[in-house]
Amino acid sequence: MRREFTVVIEKDEDGYFVGTVLQLKGCHTQAKSLDTLMKRIKEAALLCLEVEGKEVEEDLEFVGVQRIAV
Repeated sequence: MRREFTVVIEKDEDGYFVGTVLQLKGCHTQAKSLDTLMKRIKEAALLCLEVEGKEVEEDLEFVGVQRIAV
């Protein structure tokens, strides 16, 4: 069965892209390019699904990202 997850992508101080799948605990990876990041995050998601099984919070719906100044 095909499943879809939202990937949050950030860029760190060294220029690496960091991808995180919020619905899968511990599911994150990094890469120098976005293309490589997407390949790696798919691999990481498959591994996390294999480990977590059916205990995935699929009821989370991505709404958006907001920046605040403090």
